Amino acid sequence: MNVLKTKEEIIKTILNEENILIVQDLDGVCIPLVQDPLKRKIDKEYVEDVSKLRDKFSVLTCGEHEGRRGVNRLVEKALNSTTKAKENGFYLPGLAACGVEFQDRFSNSSYPGLNDNEINFLGKVPKMMRLMLTKELKKFLPNLSNEVRTKLVDVAVCDTRFTPTLNFNEIFSYVKYDFNKVKDLQLIMEKIMNNLLEDSKSIGLENSFHLHLMPNLGLRNGREIMKYATQNEFGTTDIQFIINGAIKEAGLLLILNKYISEKTGVYPFGANFNVRNAPKTLDKLIDLCRNKIPRDQMPLLIGIGDTVTSVKDDQTNSWLRGGSDRGFLTLIQRLGESYKKENQVIFVNSCNDQVSRPRVNGTDMQGISDANDDLKFNLIINDGPKEYIKWFKQLASKF
Repeated sequence: MNVLKTKEEIIKTILNEENILIVQDLDGVCIPLVQDPLKRKIDKEYVEDVSKLRDKFSVLTCGEHEGRRGVNRLVEKALNSTTKAKENGFYLPGLAACGVEFQDRFSNSSYPGLNDNEINFLGKVPKMMRLMLTKELKKFLPNLSNEVRTKLVDVAVCDTRFTPTLNFNEIFSYVKYDFNKVKDLQLIMEKIMNNLLEDSKSIGLENSFHLHLMPNLGLRNGREIMKYATQNEFGTTDIQFIINGAIKEAGLLLILNKYISEKTGVYPFGANFNVRNAPKTLDKLIDLCRNKIPRDQMPLLIGIGDTVTSVKDDQTNSWLRGGSDRGFLTLIQRLGESYKKENQVIFVNSCNDQVSRPRVNGTDMQGISDANDDLKFNLIINDGPKEYIKWFKQLASKF
């Protein structure tokens, strides 16, 4: 069972190993959560610190690298230059769009597993979202002026290339934390996204996409479970329209495949491995690693995330556990057990005055974890991205 450590102890554990790989989520970890994703900011010194770790660092995010909403734009803005990152390798390397957009430090990118028909349909999704959401808001909030409604739609529709998303944080705030209305809006958000899924099936892409809810309560019948609003928090605020197979735990293996190939010249899972042909369960992902990666090639893994949920279902007297970071953090923990390595799992409190989420308060992990949860954290960063960046700077100074 994992035991909470101090930040200094985690750094010591990392420095004791030569072969390490840090795998880190972005939004809520090194980027503070905001209601309008276009207003996100990334710290300049953090960007420069990442580059010191070279191949020992990789992102694993459901956000995207490129496009006007991509993290690459945040990096360029932080550096106050559109060329400095490319010249010096300051882009954040790793896997985005939950598993289908890979880039190195110089923004050289690839899209493993995608085909042209899927890319073409994804390009049309944001416009379809706008039309559907405008229509729904006219019915649900009929007193809105056209100007206000357009602004809310502009913020809600995230026109990313591979993971078009509805983000309702600003709309939730507009209804002034009326949690009954927030729940009604969640149902509208789900309805729109399900309609898009049906549209994709009608043109022969029935096995191409699924909906990723953030945060969620795990899976039921192969679909992610909505976390409905309560008096304490919004619950599910975003729904992404993404490629089937694009989940972070599969993405972790893609990152490992590329990392080990750089070290040894051989792809352990094959050069064409991607999230779509990856195994679908944690046990099978672990089996694949055990069969293909010798212990001396497996790095010490440090996983960092902020989106983990755990809620008691009183009807079934069971726990609903989910969150987009849960899968890859659990996989890192279990790979550590399997390979007898001191893999580390770090949780960052991402709740703030703009985005309401459960947060760890001392030993109280209500909404995040529970006593029977298999996932155990080695370190909790209580004060969010600001504290995390300070710790990361301390770590990077050792390289």
